[in-house]
Amino acid sequence: MEPMNILIAQIRDIARGAIEILPQLFISLVILFITYLCAKLVRHIVKSILKKTNLRPSLVELLVLFSSLTIWLIGIMIAAIIAFPELTPTKMLAGLGIGSVAIGFAFKDIFENFLAGIIILVRREMRIGDFVACEGYEGTVETILVRETHIRKTDGELVILPNSMLFKNPLTIRTALDQRRTTIICGVAYSEDVDEARSVIKQAVTDCKTVISDSRPVEIFANEFADSSINFEVTWWTGSRPLDIRESRDEVVTAIKSALDKAGIEIPFPYRTLTFKD
Repeated sequence: MEPMNILIAQIRDIARGAIEILPQLFISLVILFITYLCAKLVRHIVKSILKKTNLRPSLVELLVLFSSLTIWLIGIMIAAIIAFPELTPTKMLAGLGIGSVAIGFAFKDIFENFLAGIIILVRREMRIGDFVACEGYEGTVETILVRETHIRKTDGELVILPNSMLFKNPLTIRTALDQRRTTIICGVAYSEDVDEARSVIKQAVTDCKTVISDSRPVEIFANEFADSSINFEVTWWTGSRPLDIRESRDEVVTAIKSALDKAGIEIPFPYRTLTFKD
């Protein structure tokens, strides 16, 4: 009978302890409910304030999430201390510190991309719709998230790049400006007048619709003595999108060829002279 009496006594102690802690648990649940309401209110207030700024939508959502998590963290700590009086803020913070170190080592890459994403979202050099190039990947930025960035290549493929890659490596933003400089090489025969050829080429390029000539100069430089021609470096400004570059290059090459033909200026192909000893 003694083991049975001991068991009954233990059950009574557990029941008594549970009954004694019920008010504390009830208060903790009330605090959690209040925390839920406060978190919801803070989310609404922070979102309303940040929407009036020029911050990116992804960054706004991140800040709203942080504000909500902060309220929940404070509320859970208060509820836990009330429910379990032996817990103290110092003990809880120490536990959170040890846990955060362990989680940090376990999810190092995720946190690295997360922090890189925050920095990318804060600085505004790269925008949605920009054409960028990084580590052999080129395309239009479609989405910038906290952990990754979506880039649509010119052939339609979608590339998902981790933000740490964009943050740690050189990133070329080809559409940082609305205008971009383009260069081609055009050669004329050695028998032609260099100044006349330069003038004809410059006029042909300036007359092209895709060439920006009112605010940006069209530059023509005699560049080198090639095997069969005097080569000119032809430089002009056009739109910064890849399609703008291709369309402008097509128009300029066509216009130069037509203008040189009309002026009777030869565009030579490589000449080869064969000399036989005997």
